[in-house]
Amino acid sequence: MPPLEITAAAALFDMDGTLVDSTAVVETIWRDFCREHGVDERVLVPWSHGRRTPDTVQHFLPDAPEGEMTAIVADLESREQATMAGIVEIPGARDLLATLELPWAVVTSAPRELALRRMVAAGLPLPEVLVSAGEIEHGKPHPDGYLRVAELLGVRPQDCVVFEDAEPGVRSALDAGARVVVVGNLVSSYADSLERVSDLRHVTVLRSS
Repeated sequence: MPPLEITAAAALFDMDGTLVDSTAVVETIWRDFCREHGVDERVLVPWSHGRRTPDTVQHFLPDAPEGEMTAIVADLESREQATMAGIVEIPGARDLLATLELPWAVVTSAPRELALRRMVAAGLPLPEVLVSAGEIEHGKPHPDGYLRVAELLGVRPQDCVVFEDAEPGVRSALDAGARVVVVGNLVSSYADSLERVSDLRHVTVLRSS
């Protein structure tokens, strides 16, 4: 793809699949979950991308008692915390973040501690502003996360560019009113008319005046 140059008031990033390549780790953990609970991994794995762990568990185990649900989520998040091997940057992520001269932030469906650990494992700088799974009422595809981070940065959502790789995140950012760039090969009607990059190696984001 050709180089992409964008002007914005702030750059907002999803984490998994956008800045950090954790796909192999995440999908392995979800496939183990599917085997343990009799869920079809061909349905769950694609659905889970970009969504919070509790939302995915609730969707596929709707009849589980609350206490059991809490224990399952805690176990999944513990497995993720214990698995940092294989976590790497999306190509170009480190260089892009190092060159930004405008506010930037992360909006992730991961818990805060896990998000920070994955950023460090991938060799990426930590953002001053990060909105994680447990800090908003509604996770992606709701726009809450992007609306909240724009508020924290003191910018209008419509003046921001958002980098996302999964349909729930794309929907979240679009509903917040932001400009959206799709990272990777997402196939979704929501992404059909959006700008795309295969990774972040040829992306420049400049601060709007």
